[in-house]
Amino acid sequence: MASKRVILELGTGNDLHGGDYTKAALRAVADALHHSSLSLIGSLGLDAATMLVEVTIGVQRPELVDAGRVAAALPHGQVTVRVVPGGLDVADPAGRDPAVIASAAVAVRFPALPGVA
Repeated sequence: MASKRVILELGTGNDLHGGDYTKAALRAVADALHHSSLSLIGSLGLDAATMLVEVTIGVQRPELVDAGRVAAALPHGQVTVRVVPGGLDVADPAGRDPAVIASAAVAVRFPALPGVA
């Protein structure tokens, strides 16, 4: 049976000094999580351990994001992380210290919802 998306939250995060893409990604995920409450999961009697959490991170240098660290930051569910080109790098006028901005989309799906076709 196909899964049903029940939540989609978006967030942004940055690393203003140091050019750390993973730090910016973690902050973007934290921002997305702070915009949501998963009270509907308990209200529907669903088990949070069965939710499928799909995280998409957009940054200018996807290869520099530690997807394992991002996945470990999610408190519930079966997490997958995909890192794609996106976000924004803001150059330092001296060329040494770019500001890194990441975007995050966190989608929560359930394999089957009671009473939902």
